[in-house]
Amino acid sequence: MKHLAQTIKALSDPIRLRIVLLLQAEGELCVCDLMAVLKLPQSTVSRHLAYLKRSCWVDIRREGVWMYYSLSGESCTICNEILQTLKQHASVLPEAISDRDTLVTFQQTKENPTCH
Repeated sequence: MKHLAQTIKALSDPIRLRIVLLLQAEGELCVCDLMAVLKLPQSTVSRHLAYLKRSCWVDIRREGVWMYYSLSGESCTICNEILQTLKQHASVLPEAISDRDTLVTFQQTKENPTCH
């Protein structure tokens, strides 16, 4: 029961929900991508990512100095079901659409192409 509560609570924050939706749509992103979309400092984005990691929502991969985040490949059944529901509804959420558009624009113009 505690795991289920923590899993659901992780998505109760709008920032963390936006991160999960972005990762679901894009696959893998670095902190700089998320900072640009969310318009938040690195420390805030990293704190939310750490919370999602503790809640089994995201995996982390290091490449040099960059940290890349993706949805967990070993999600529990409830996480997979929640992700399916989110996927069905995210395409009509104005904020999710705006976030994806902002990400595309940022990735086309960012100065450091080595940061995914």
